[in-house]
This record gives sequence, structure tokens and C-alpha cells, in this order.
Amino acid sequence: MKQWLKHSVRVTVRLIWLGGELALGALNYTIRYAGLRRQSSPSARAAWLHNLTRRLLRVFQLEIQFAGDLPTGGLLVCNHLSYLDIVVLAALVPCVFVAKSEVQRWPVFGWFARMAGTVFVERERRVRAAHAVSEIEAALNAGALVVLFPEGTSSGGHTVLPFKSSLLEPAAQPSRTLTAGLLQYQLADGDASEEVCYWKDMTLLPHLLNLCGKRAVQASVHFKPWREGHADRKQLARQLHAEIVRMKQALEAHERPCQMVA
Repeated sequence: MKQWLKHSVRVTVRLIWLGGELALGALNYTIRYAGLRRQSSPSARAAWLHNLTRRLLRVFQLEIQFAGDLPTGGLLVCNHLSYLDIVVLAALVPCVFVAKSEVQRWPVFGWFARMAGTVFVERERRVRAAHAVSEIEAALNAGALVVLFPEGTSSGGHTVLPFKSSLLEPAAQPSRTLTAGLLQYQLADGDASEEVCYWKDMTLLPHLLNLCGKRAVQASVHFKPWREGHADRKQLARQLHAEIVRMKQALEAHERPCQMVA
């Protein structure tokens, strides 16, 4: 709320802009994709989300840089920092996300997550978790890029939380293309770990209002193809976690050049 009081015009304009873009996105979905079955159209839904998030970059004044080759299929395993992760990754390349089941109950954003073909996971219920793995398999078989955040929750970016292995079964198959990804954020006028990252006991609306008061957000994504061979899912979870930690440590020691997204 402090940002709203301090930058009331900026926050109000961006909220109205955000609402307008979401309304246009919903209309576009209704016209073009509403008749498509969820199970048969992961690529179409990913393309819809890609177009929408490209427009949302301007709302948040979100600048993205990336290093490495953009993955176009298979599984992308990435650290998780914020709801902005979805905007950043989907704006870079059309993709299907895997999210915890609570997300589908979020106001407005839950509806968009469902329309984008997000695979929702109830980790406490094994039957539903197995169904989610089947949905991931179906999206991969359709040629979609599937994004998985195996930490299971977001963090402040100071560390990479241990990976949960339950959804890595599709990635353990030798025929699957697998990419490790590292997301990071920076703010010129604030603390990214507290004002971009969405974690601890933060609530959505106050966090969003504060974010809309920022001049700009810088995001960087580093991609690295997994070339170490595939293993059982538990071993793979440990190996991928170690790889992303190494990527983070290497970047902190020596920054690598990135490409800017227009």
C-alpha cells in the first residue's frame, strides 16, 4: 500500500492497463480457443499465453535478458521466485506450466492459469499426482515445452530449495529433451527478494500493488541443456538441483552476457 500512496498515478494507471490487457486476452481466448478441448490443444493454449504475456511485459515495465538457447520442447526445470516467473518464461517461448492446485483458486489469475492449460498438482493425493504426470506426458507428446518448478514453492532467490522428485518421472525417460533454467530479478528502486519475489507469508494484492509502483523490473534467465544422461527421478532431482545451484554460483562469481528480449 505504501507504493500506491507514494506513486498513486503510476499504480492506478498500471492496474487499469493490466485489467484491460487481461480483458482483451480473455476475449481473444473466447473467440479463438474456447471450442478447443484442453487435452488436445496444449500448443494453441501456450501460444495464446505467449501473446498475452508479451503484452504484459509493458504493463510491468519488465525487461528480460536471457543466455543460452531457448528451449522449444521437452521439460524445462527451473527455480521459482514469483508469479512473474510465468510472465517471463511464457513471454520468451510458448510453454505449458505445472503448478500447485491452490493456484487455480486464485481470483482472476486462476482462471487464466486454467485457460492456459496449466497442469495442476495435488501432491498430498497420490491418485491426483499420478493424473498430473499423465497430463505432463500428454503435453510433452504433443510437442509442447513443459515448465516445472520442482522446489514446490517460491523463495527469495538467496538459495535454491531442494527439488521434489514426484513429477520428474517423464523427464527420466531417455527420449525426453531436458533443460535446466535459472531465473533472477533485479530492481533499481527496491529489493527484488522482497518486492518481486513472492514468498513467505506474502499476500497477492498488496504485493501486486507494490510491484506496480516500481519504475521497472529486470529479469534474467539462463538456460543450459541437460547432457549428463537421465537417471531415476530421485537421482535426477538431486542432479538438476546441483546443476542450477552451480549456475547460480557461477553467475554470482562472474556475470555471463545475456541477450535482451525486445
